[in-house]
Amino acid sequence: MKGYIYPMFAGADPGHGWHMTDPIFGNVPTIGACMPNIRRLVEPGDYIFVVSGKIPRVRPYVVGGFKVAEKIDALAAYKRFPGNRLKELPGGSLSGNIIVNADGTQNPLDYHKNFEKRVTDYVIGQEPVCVEQPREIGLARGQTLEVLGRILNRKGNQLSDVVGRWRRLNPDQIQEILVWLRGLKDPLVAR
Repeated sequence: MKGYIYPMFAGADPGHGWHMTDPIFGNVPTIGACMPNIRRLVEPGDYIFVVSGKIPRVRPYVVGGFKVAEKIDALAAYKRFPGNRLKELPGGSLSGNIIVNADGTQNPLDYHKNFEKRVTDYVIGQEPVCVEQPREIGLARGQTLEVLGRILNRKGNQLSDVVGRWRRLNPDQIQEILVWLRGLKDPLVAR
């Protein structure tokens, strides 16, 4: 078992109103377009964790994570998860992490240039832990840098000093992050 943790792109912060398109947390978490390198490397039983993207004067936080259950290609995901197909929402924001059309061609809403590398290894997860409530997000923002620094044995004044672009995790580190995230969701845990 191995895991990966990575920060999302600048501005991608669901605690600040950004609509999370990839990964998608829920009963069946998925990641389908972002981080093709991590999606290629993970296997069933591994874990993926994600950190909010940079916003000036706002501390990033671990948004959540999940255990990898299986991997399929984007066309199979298109058929299996119709609610995850890339679409434009009222107001212009995007939703969904399946970047293909029914015929396997690139959805015109997907603006990335490396389409061929991004349509393999659609990851389907299980056992998601997602920081969603304002209280949880506040706690996570206040603790993420310190907790990840301790778990990863790295010091730094900002998240990029501790995690970098993406970071591999060993089984003990995965369990420590899971215990911490689950503790954030428990209102009886005093922090």
